[in-house]
Amino acid sequence: MCAITIYRVSKFFYLYKIYPLVWVLKFINLVVFSSVIPPQAKIGRNVMVAYRGIGVVIHKNAVIGNKVSIGQGVTIGRKVKQNEAPLIGNNVYIATGAKVLGNIVIGSNVIIAANSVVINDVPSNSIVGGIPAKVIKSIDVDVFSIMDGIYD
Repeated sequence: MCAITIYRVSKFFYLYKIYPLVWVLKFINLVVFSSVIPPQAKIGRNVMVAYRGIGVVIHKNAVIGNKVSIGQGVTIGRKVKQNEAPLIGNNVYIATGAKVLGNIVIGSNVIIAANSVVINDVPSNSIVGGIPAKVIKSIDVDVFSIMDGIYD
């Protein structure tokens, strides 16, 4: 059992408008994993969280693609005066402690370094890091074929 599993069950009850169970599951996620993953968020298939999702915070308007790996203590949220959240592509690795903030688009096949603060769009097939995050290197898509075995 991890924070994403509880999110998926919560999403099921949210879609069927069984709100008391949604609130109970959100509370369990908060107490057990210190995570906030609202059922309104759109999270793709084969999304993995490190250490069962401890400290992961995802905004309700966030859209996360397939085969995304999220480290512990990651925040995917909005900026102070915005209500829009990031759109994250497929095959993305978000390392521990990273913050992805604002109305931005993270392309597919991206690696976000630990403790980075991403506030600008990130092109596909790149590695970003720093505060604020900048493209460190463009990568070959074949790097992500290694990860395919993890999700099967």
